Amino acid sequence: MSREQAMVAPAESRSYYGRPIVKEPAWEQPDVPLYLFLGGTAGASASMAALARATGLPRLARTGTLVAAGGSLASVVALIHDLGRPERFLYMLRVFKPTSPLSVGSWILAPFSALATASAASTLTGRLGPLGTLAGAGTGLLGPAMCTYTAVLLADTATPAWHEGRRELPVLFAGSAAASGAGAALLLVPTTETAPARRLGLAGAAAERAAGHRLEHDLGVVSETYRTGRAGTLLKAGKALTAVGAGLSLLGGRSRLASAAAGAAYLAAGVCTRFGVFAAGVASARDPKYTVIPQRERMARNTKGAPAARGRPS
Repeated sequence: MSREQAMVAPAESRSYYGRPIVKEPAWEQPDVPLYLFLGGTAGASASMAALARATGLPRLARTGTLVAAGGSLASVVALIHDLGRPERFLYMLRVFKPTSPLSVGSWILAPFSALATASAASTLTGRLGPLGTLAGAGTGLLGPAMCTYTAVLLADTATPAWHEGRRELPVLFAGSAAASGAGAALLLVPTTETAPARRLGLAGAAAERAAGHRLEHDLGVVSETYRTGRAGTLLKAGKALTAVGAGLSLLGGRSRLASAAAGAAYLAAGVCTRFGVFAAGVASARDPKYTVIPQRERMARNTKGAPAARGRPS
């Protein structure tokens, strides 16, 4: 007797009337993508300034300090504009919750901005002395957190492209921030002091490229959101600009023009990367398949690896 075959078709990755399963990110554009870019650039610039100050590179230290202050303040302005009212930002500082990425992020951004402003004021006026130096050191220590905490914020949401990329996004943001911070230095600092910035830019470009490749190929169906549509276009432009910046930085050891062009390319790449990641998140929230298919794959893996069910005791 022939074995009967199942006649039920595989379930489709669709939702009720094709409506989105998760809410589309409510954050505004361009406020939030700019907030992501400016904060990362500020963090990398602050750390670079602290190291430049310690190694006797005054122009690089000065530029990094001013970029850190300007970038962090502009980042706060973009965030407040998205929130709608300034007091909403202050509300986030009422309580510190270590288990909340938003709370931790607020407590990274607020002291970083204050310290960066104090350090910049000391640099511009020549006053505050040791306090200005201490503020600069503080921003340098907080710099890596500024570069990456926004990636944790995105990954902590239910947005498929961001949540599925929770391991890769911090590396991508760190690499992009490093390249952007290096870009600001290459654009503004004389070539006699840009060697550390060139090395930082190359390291950031390599990290960004590695993480970007994983996002585009290792997340299953969700990787489509990083390769196609508006996000794909922006991220491809970011990769191309990063490559241009890296190539020009190698040629710009003595050429002021090549160094400045490399810096501009790195900064433009950082903008494209942040806007591209944001666009990927929006696209993944709009299509139910990016929620349904990963969930089914996780359920299948869990079922396959689960131990056999025990019978009820009699």
